[in-house]
Amino acid sequence: MMKRLTIKDIAKEFGVSISTVSKALNDSYEISVSTKAKIQKYAKEKNYKPNFNALSLKNRQTKTIGIIIPNMLNYFFAQVFNGVEKVANDRGYKIISCISNESFKKEVETIEMLSNGSIDGFILSLSEETISKNNFTHFQQVLDNGTPIVMFDRVADSLKCDKVVTDNFDSARSTVAYLVKSGHKNIAFVSTINNLEIGRRRQLGYLKGLKDHQIEEQKNLIINIDDDYKNYEKILEPIFKNNTIDSVIATDESSAIAAMKIAIKLGYKIPQNFSVISFSNGILARHSSPRMTTVSQHGEIMGATAAERLINRLEDKSDIKKEPETIVVKTDLVERNSTKRIL
Repeated sequence: MMKRLTIKDIAKEFGVSISTVSKALNDSYEISVSTKAKIQKYAKEKNYKPNFNALSLKNRQTKTIGIIIPNMLNYFFAQVFNGVEKVANDRGYKIISCISNESFKKEVETIEMLSNGSIDGFILSLSEETISKNNFTHFQQVLDNGTPIVMFDRVADSLKCDKVVTDNFDSARSTVAYLVKSGHKNIAFVSTINNLEIGRRRQLGYLKGLKDHQIEEQKNLIINIDDDYKNYEKILEPIFKNNTIDSVIATDESSAIAAMKIAIKLGYKIPQNFSVISFSNGILARHSSPRMTTVSQHGEIMGATAAERLINRLEDKSDIKKEPETIVVKTDLVERNSTKRIL
């Protein structure tokens, strides 16, 4: 087996100190351009790879971030990941990504696996099962051991760590206002995430929006679905048939598309006399027919913000002592063809 090239080997080759080689490989201004170029070229030709375990022992830092996402099939989480990855790359960090698949057990196992010194900090969003169990002990242990965590979107209010969230209440409230200005009064709210705090906040925002415009709440128009997406249309059709509905706010794209299909099936014309708005500005909304108006949660901005917050904690020693903060990423309404334009 070929011996792994070390910094010591490179230093011996050029007759310089290990410190000089280290600085050259890290592009330090302290080393002359010609010396850096020679050392970097040699390291590349010899396929030199840093020994991260050794670096970890020396510096107590691996320059690696662990990111745990509940569901990679969700376009929003994919956007968040892109935001994290871009900032991490720009600031010289690597990423180990894991998916909990909405499982508490998988989440605990992942935390245990990565909490052995292989990562410097976590960026994560809670799994549905963790939220339902209301058990965050595995995260508290990580924090107690001095490893920073930044939570995004689905967060645990009881944990003392940085959080990056969306203004779910205000965005739902303003979405109701938008529909009222478009002439709608019978606005349904369709949610597939009422078991999550973000879903409950959106519903509260919807109710406040109705109240703001003196529109009476109709319990039949608050539709909480706890079922597979394949059954959305089957669930929504009888509700649409038996109630007067002229618009829908949905917490996700799949249920919004199902609502749009049922409305068209029942003879409504979108957007002339029926409007649909979905949270999450993903691929489905952009390619639906008609193309869907959405509440954009800016997943990439959320991911980038979380990464910046974590890396600042890791690199700025004075920042460690600062109290955790909750950063709110404002949403935007992206108008497309499923709603009438407000002139």
